[in-house]
Amino acid sequence: MKVILEKRPKNATIISGFPGFGLVGTITTEFLIKHLNAVPIGKIRVDEVAPVIAIHNGEPVEPLGIFYDKKYKLIILHALGGIDGIEWKLSDLIVKTAKELDVKEIVSVEGVGSNNPTEESKAFYLGSKNVLKQKGVDKLQEGIIVGVTGALLLRKDVNITSIFAETHSQLPDSRAAAKVIEVLDKYLGLKVDYKPLIKNAEKFESKIKEVMDKKKEATILKEDKKLSYFG
Repeated sequence: MKVILEKRPKNATIISGFPGFGLVGTITTEFLIKHLNAVPIGKIRVDEVAPVIAIHNGEPVEPLGIFYDKKYKLIILHALGGIDGIEWKLSDLIVKTAKELDVKEIVSVEGVGSNNPTEESKAFYLGSKNVLKQKGVDKLQEGIIVGVTGALLLRKDVNITSIFAETHSQLPDSRAAAKVIEVLDKYLGLKVDYKPLIKNAEKFESKIKEVMDKKKEATILKEDKKLSYFG
């Protein structure tokens, strides 16, 4: 497992989004990349995971891509899957890279399961700062955090803030992602309008689901071929 960078921006803020509840992390980072016109500067190569690559609009989609927005000095980690079983190693690699680049902070975005039947998603945060509390965001008091975000939260050697939004489904939840972007805008002053994400929720969710379904299909096909070969 290694990070490959074409550029090495210093003193930036990392925003990491990984598949989880409602794919909130993946949708949030995808939206930010598009609306900030962030450029690709690298990728994470994972030897432990089979090289299953999705094709979208005639182009291969980087499963673990790294993007950079110069205006706001943001390094965006965008993941479409393929991290099961390597969450601890991946979090270690992210922290190692953050230290090498003198990153100011890692902001991890994630969905958190909710039994609340109301339509509007509520946002929460975890971290040592009270900035978000002053901006009307509650600290998460109870919950289960899994994956890379969970591993990152246990680190004490790097500045980490996590932003969560309630999601009511394992399906792509653009409305929860929009809530995360709203909070990110308050926290980092990005001046990104989250309303288009709500307006085009179905279209955006369909795109993300299509790409991830292709990866899933390719993985199943690969396993079927392997069983056929050994059978």
